[in-house]
Amino acid sequence: MAAPGDSYPKIILSGTDPDLPQEFSNDFSKYSDFKEMARGGSSLLRSCWDSIMGRTVALKTLLPKASQDERQRRRFLREARVTAQLAHPATVPVYEIGQTNEDELYFTMKRIAGENLFNILQRLSWRDKTTEQEYPLDVLIDMIIQASQALAYAHVHGVIHRDVKPENIWVGKFGEVILLDWGVAKVWGQLDSDAVPTEPFNHKLATSQDTQLQTLTLDGQRPGTPLYMSPEAVLGNRNIDERTDIFSLGVLIYEMLTFSEPFRGETIRHTFANIVNSTPPPVRAKVPDGNIPEGLEKLVMKAIEKDPDARYQSMLDVIDDLRAARRELLAKT
Repeated sequence: MAAPGDSYPKIILSGTDPDLPQEFSNDFSKYSDFKEMARGGSSLLRSCWDSIMGRTVALKTLLPKASQDERQRRRFLREARVTAQLAHPATVPVYEIGQTNEDELYFTMKRIAGENLFNILQRLSWRDKTTEQEYPLDVLIDMIIQASQALAYAHVHGVIHRDVKPENIWVGKFGEVILLDWGVAKVWGQLDSDAVPTEPFNHKLATSQDTQLQTLTLDGQRPGTPLYMSPEAVLGNRNIDERTDIFSLGVLIYEMLTFSEPFRGETIRHTFANIVNSTPPPVRAKVPDGNIPEGLEKLVMKAIEKDPDARYQSMLDVIDDLRAARRELLAKT
């Protein structure tokens, strides 16, 4: 695939991070019939009715405690504006940024129906027959291609996602694939000062996070972001580029093919150490009877190389090889 030229405008910090004007106001009363969809540590996602446009929308609100944190406000506004400016079929259209009657930040976006990729992979790992029929490997590869196209589009606009994982790939009821959660995106000209983790990897930091990982595991959940971080992100490199997204995507595809995370350790410390130092078994060694194309295995192992220079240098090249692997798979069936 030919690389695009420099005609794409870059998304820059001055266009994503500024706070709202002091006198800003809008008519929040047009929204009604709120129904909670999801709640996180800093934000609340609800569906509601827009009486002016005559449609149901999704409304994300920054919770009051987080609203007092300048960094949280900046991330929230960045997520809204980056998503709005990345107008791509595999991103969610953002309709409006505003403040509630209680002066809480919010933005509205398209209300989508479906489920995330992690839920699909979980059912596939259980050998659920209906899910296997609905999502054979060629369909899964096509879904990854769609998500990768959104990443490639973001990259040429100067945006790095930084949180590529199955939970952030949404699969709609009509085959649409949406890449979600641009809240920790790195934009053009930004050093990686607010990445996760917030300081270089060291045993003291990792040890302090071990209890969190163990608690999540005991509760039947799984830690999300650490499993997909690139070595340079773990080591605190503040100049990460699109190759960190390529690494995370490679980890995701490895998990999709083997139903196991390649670098998972018993604790976050062990997980980080594995990411930096360990090479997982090749995909087809993990799943010898999985009918996995050789080209797809090579793609995954190249994407998760420790050295960014040894990986794919462009998401467009990843897409080329994903398409070739899909053709290889279909030719065998």
